[in-house]
Amino acid sequence: MNEKRKRSPWFWVPSLYFAEGLPYVAVMTIAVIMYKRLGLGNAEIALYTSWLYLPWVIKPLWSPFVDLAKTKRWWIVTMQSLIAVSFASIAFFIPTTYFLQLTLAFFWLLAFSSATHDIAADGFYMLGLKPGEQSFFVGIRNTFYRLATIFGQGILVALAGLMEQGTENIPLSWSITFFLLAGLFLAMSLYHKVVLPKPAEDVSRPNLSPAGLLRDFWKTFVSFFAKNDIGLVLFFLLTYRLGEAQLLKLSSPFMLDPVTSGGLGLDTATVGLAYGTLGVGALLVGGIAGGVVISRHGFRKWIIPMAILLNITDLFYVYLAAVQPENIIFITSCIVLEQLGYGFGFTAYTLFLIKVADGEFKTAHYAIGTGFMALGMMLPGMIAGWLQEMMGYTTFFWWVCLCTLPGIFAAILVRKKIDPEFGKNKK
Repeated sequence: MNEKRKRSPWFWVPSLYFAEGLPYVAVMTIAVIMYKRLGLGNAEIALYTSWLYLPWVIKPLWSPFVDLAKTKRWWIVTMQSLIAVSFASIAFFIPTTYFLQLTLAFFWLLAFSSATHDIAADGFYMLGLKPGEQSFFVGIRNTFYRLATIFGQGILVALAGLMEQGTENIPLSWSITFFLLAGLFLAMSLYHKVVLPKPAEDVSRPNLSPAGLLRDFWKTFVSFFAKNDIGLVLFFLLTYRLGEAQLLKLSSPFMLDPVTSGGLGLDTATVGLAYGTLGVGALLVGGIAGGVVISRHGFRKWIIPMAILLNITDLFYVYLAAVQPENIIFITSCIVLEQLGYGFGFTAYTLFLIKVADGEFKTAHYAIGTGFMALGMMLPGMIAGWLQEMMGYTTFFWWVCLCTLPGIFAAILVRKKIDPEFGKNKK
């Protein structure tokens, strides 16, 4: 093995997964806040930004071609460069008359580039690390992915909010924010071009034809739907976060909307701190706690409590909408507790995906499972804004709570199928 292959993973694993998380949070969260500040209604925001989930829904369809053409290393560097171009283009068109159409076009490019980058990065992780290193760095990669979330919807949103106050020019503030993202990704592309190792296994495969690859993909795709209890599997994947999928699209607009419109009337910087920084920190803590209790007592014991805790904390939003408190510390505490429950409960979803993917085509089946996960977020999110505008915030959040019941019911059904020892850390 050459020296480049032996380069310490500390040089590239943290930065690679920070680069994987940041475009996703830009598409899913930062875009929502930006469009809200630029004057779009909730129905438009939820519909347009939910459509941007589509590349993650269908990314298993083109993942075989990432294997066939070029190397994973090439795809990573190229996609990061394309992400930089997308960010710069969004920044350039924000102050223009047709900003909505033009920025959405480049958000689509950003989403497809990011989804392709995910495929390449996850594949490169397995090629660039030995099995023991993969186990050690899995926690590191997840941590830096979450740190990207904090940086994106926390620090960057807060920075945009401070610029809004300083310049009194909302489009300019968000344009500068996206230019900063473009510069960051240009630097990341150049950095990874130099620092990423060149594993001997990371080669293009000219001996494989597209027809042969499609045939193999079709085999893995069909085998996924031949799994035992596939109907129950799909029911769980599509309903477990049915309520949360709608809540996530309207949580930031709810905080930003004025009190007269049923919102909390917070400024952008406060939302960045409360929701994007402290809230995501609580999400991370909840996820860690979920992993600890499952490793000790098993998945079967905790799946129902996790499903309940993920969903019941949505009641905090019902209270906030009904009372519209002014105390920032109290509002932040409610947000933190909701995100803590979400992080804890989402652990069950992640482990269920791993369980479903287990078998001969583990990698491909996991990718298909994550596609259904994205679909379960996209479809409810598309109508969330329309429902909110029709119902008002308080009734909408009650509706969200009602939508959590199918996910809890799915968890009850799934529990019966789980081995009591699954998920336990056997010493």
